[in-house]
Amino acid sequence: MRCVERDLNTVIESKIGKGKVIVITGPRQVGKTTLLKNMVESFPEEKHVQFWNCDEPDIRSLLADASSVRLKSIIGKSEFIVIDEAQRVKNIGLTIKLIHDNFPDVQLAVTGSSSLDLSNFINEPLTGRKFEYNLFPFSSNELAKHTTLLEEKRSLETRLIYGFYPDVVNNPGDEKEILSNIAGSYLYKDVFEFQDIRKPAVIEKLVQALALQVGCEVSFNELGNLLGIDTVTVQRYVDLLEKAYIVFHLHSYSRNVRNELKKSIKIYFYDNGIRNAVISNFSPCELRNDNGNLWENFLISERIKNNIFHNIKAKYYFWRTTQKQEVDFLEEIEGKISSWEFKYNPKKIKARCPLTFSNNYPDIPFSVITPDNYTDFVTSD
Repeated sequence: MRCVERDLNTVIESKIGKGKVIVITGPRQVGKTTLLKNMVESFPEEKHVQFWNCDEPDIRSLLADASSVRLKSIIGKSEFIVIDEAQRVKNIGLTIKLIHDNFPDVQLAVTGSSSLDLSNFINEPLTGRKFEYNLFPFSSNELAKHTTLLEEKRSLETRLIYGFYPDVVNNPGDEKEILSNIAGSYLYKDVFEFQDIRKPAVIEKLVQALALQVGCEVSFNELGNLLGIDTVTVQRYVDLLEKAYIVFHLHSYSRNVRNELKKSIKIYFYDNGIRNAVISNFSPCELRNDNGNLWENFLISERIKNNIFHNIKAKYYFWRTTQKQEVDFLEEIEGKISSWEFKYNPKKIKARCPLTFSNNYPDIPFSVITPDNYTDFVTSD
């Protein structure tokens, strides 16, 4: 299978030679290293590209607390250097700053599988010196361009169940084994490795609880009671899971209309396959009772990925009242807000815009997304 071209390629290529470090973060196993390797394949040999894999102990030793003299000896004539899994190196931010400031002809690209530790070490040293991007599993848009939009539509149920991790997409038939391995070996690695987690098993139970509540309002107090921990700890753990790119949250949208929920949140997974692996449920859609949850998680995560990959800055919300009137998804871009309702089986339940919402927000357009029209919502021209 030929390599899937990532939408971030064009964005990142446009930043090469602009005098700043390129930083790419995202979950493990989503193709950060592959993206950069494919990008530099077309570079002339005289650029002397180097890849420093910080999972290797000798590379970590070379880069930890490195002096400019040592760096000069290992950089040599190289003009493009990739520091892969940079969060594994002590004081990596200062090392990157030294390279940037002392070797202006060297283009640095840095990858990290988590913002937990990498951001702590690079944000202050690299203030004003970096372009930062997030890479996630493949998107519907990328795969539609790789094959055809029709073929991607035909794969919709597969995507709902198994998600978009590159290894999953590229190895049909082995999805369950691959996802179980990712969920077991990589999912919590950064959380456990870089944070003081006293009860790792609680994190795993928390993720399972969140997976079962996708599309529902989340109560930190109820989760705390379920897991036997206090609310503050629940909030801390959820924050860590977000920084490890496992989940993300939406706030409720409110402009002080009476009966609107004002402080509620919903939590979603960046990938449906990971969500299903966490609860060990890969059943086909016709045998599931959570199709609506899968559909909602799929659409929201795909919309957000597509916006991120095209460098579109947006804010995201849901809307609900105490009478349980709701709108699944609101998106704000440059002050303009749009809203959507998601229906996997629209013939069973006809979707209508809640009267309270349309009366109070008549200028916000409302649409319904179903399997028949979803491609425009998750893909770009």
